[in-house]
Amino acid sequence: MAERIQAIRGMNDVLPETTALWRSIEHVFMSVLSSYGYQEIRFPLVESTQLFKRTIGEVTDIVEKEMYTFNDLNGDSITLRPEGTAGCVRACLQHGLLHNQQQKLWYLGPMFRHERPQKGRYRQFNQLGVEAFGMSGPMVELELISICRKFWEQLGFANCVQLQVNTLGELAERQRYKKILVEYLTDHEHQLDEDSKRRLTRNPLRILDSKNPEMQQLVANAPKLIDVLDEKSREHFQTFCEGLDALSVPYVVNPVLVRGLDYYGHTVFEWVTDKLGSQATVCAGGRYDLLVDQLGGNPTPAVGFALGIERIYLLMETLGLLKNETNKNALYIIAVNDEAVVRGLIISEIIRSAYPQIEVSVNTAGGSFKSQFKKADKSGARLALILGEDELATQQISIKDLRNGAEQISVDQNTINQVLKDYLE
Repeated sequence: MAERIQAIRGMNDVLPETTALWRSIEHVFMSVLSSYGYQEIRFPLVESTQLFKRTIGEVTDIVEKEMYTFNDLNGDSITLRPEGTAGCVRACLQHGLLHNQQQKLWYLGPMFRHERPQKGRYRQFNQLGVEAFGMSGPMVELELISICRKFWEQLGFANCVQLQVNTLGELAERQRYKKILVEYLTDHEHQLDEDSKRRLTRNPLRILDSKNPEMQQLVANAPKLIDVLDEKSREHFQTFCEGLDALSVPYVVNPVLVRGLDYYGHTVFEWVTDKLGSQATVCAGGRYDLLVDQLGGNPTPAVGFALGIERIYLLMETLGLLKNETNKNALYIIAVNDEAVVRGLIISEIIRSAYPQIEVSVNTAGGSFKSQFKKADKSGARLALILGEDELATQQISIKDLRNGAEQISVDQNTINQVLKDYLE
């Protein structure tokens, strides 16, 4: 027997009993975003490596350690997308979507990072991303927070997540702050881990994002960026926070929240939970007004967020919120022989034409009536439609309610659609 090939570590299959749950989660996202006027955009899984080096920042774990990068047959360096914002901006610029326009966009699909796989963190993971272009100021930021809150409310865990916010100010302010931060960290260099020592001269702000428990006190005592911001940046953040108060959105100001990517400025935010251990972040985002210009476009205000489907699924599973609901109106056709199967296929098409929302399964694998009834019951169907020898001889079909115990009846095959009206909800 040939050796079985396994999935690549950290890249997981989503099996049929789970995909229905994923689909229900995704449907909530799509419905909410549609109600806010956001439109879907799709772009490739593979991009030029330079796109991510230029936008994410070369002194980041993503670029230095985690990207799936290789040369194609033409010798070009290409990368499986590790995040969606850069590709979304590239697509918008390439197709002229940002020229004197405002865009509210969303996308959904797989991202790839070569991280150490663990529960809630995978090498191929699925993200929903939401991006808004052409709108400066905190009002659109508040809209994004409202969208997130609506997600959590409809998914049932609004009380289990906390919003953390911070401001990174303007680029010039961050440069000024970096000098102050480097002085502080240099005085405590003996307490820095190896990653932080490497970042000290190249990207010191990222040290604030350290997850090393031994460095948390050092980070907590570091000078605060908000203390060096100019009045305009302070007003931006104050207006944002006042808007959250007006919208009755609870939040916590986290002064060391910097986000992991280099293109963020002004408002940044994360939704976190205490239900998943170390994998606390379920959604994160912020403003990135410099990114479009960085990729060759005209300066364009932009803000967005991303959330991981696997992380949302894990949180809902932990909270007992996942329910694989059966279709209340599903039908299962039981057939005694091949002639009955063919007739069942014909009848199933007649039913689907009249009731396109109804799930109709035909047993095409044979077996005894007893085994077919077991399959019908296991499928979650509401009704079993039975085509036995008697039904074939009289051109009738029997209907058995599998859930409510009603008496089995037989009807003319040509009237099945009319009779089903009395059963379907």
